[in-house]
Amino acid sequence: MIKDQSKFEQAIKRFDALNSADPNKEEFEGQIFPKEVLYAERMSNSLLAFESNASEVLQLAARCQHLCRWEIPRSDYPKGRVGYNQWRNRLKKLHAEKAGEVMQSVGYQKDIVERVQFLVMKKQLKKDEETQTLEDVICLVFLEFYFAKFAARHTEEKVIDILRKTWRKMSEKGHAAALKLPLSEDAKALVGKALAAQ
Repeated sequence: MIKDQSKFEQAIKRFDALNSADPNKEEFEGQIFPKEVLYAERMSNSLLAFESNASEVLQLAARCQHLCRWEIPRSDYPKGRVGYNQWRNRLKKLHAEKAGEVMQSVGYQKDIVERVQFLVMKKQLKKDEETQTLEDVICLVFLEFYFAKFAARHTEEKVIDILRKTWRKMSEKGHAAALKLPLSEDAKALVGKALAAQ
């Protein structure tokens, strides 16, 4: 589904180059990665596993979904739900702005740039099919790669609450894919409790 392979590859390389500056590191399979480089690769791989015919704009949006995320730390905003939402909204704008700059620099037309930004901003969730697919993949990546560490840092009550909120954002197709993930027995038990409480 890639119309212009050259532009696409250039954009991906530039997204990855920006994310390579992430000072936060993560170890995976014996290698150390800039955290957002690894996240972006997981997003791309999970998207194609979930939706093999994903459009060019959806593949671009998945790759840049956390672009330069470390530039706006959570600690810059107040604790609590209001501060969290302010932080997330500012992050979405940052990712969209950075993605737009990269895409324009490699020659993408305005309509394509704006469509990727629309998806990165997660507009019309539950209404726009590609926005929903992106959200499903975000949730699947969280569950497969980040949920276990998250669960270890928080109370069971909070973990179950987050799982319920995550589940509500997903489509039925997303739910089916989530239930097939290679989760640990502890993680599966928590998912089971969360779904039972729905």
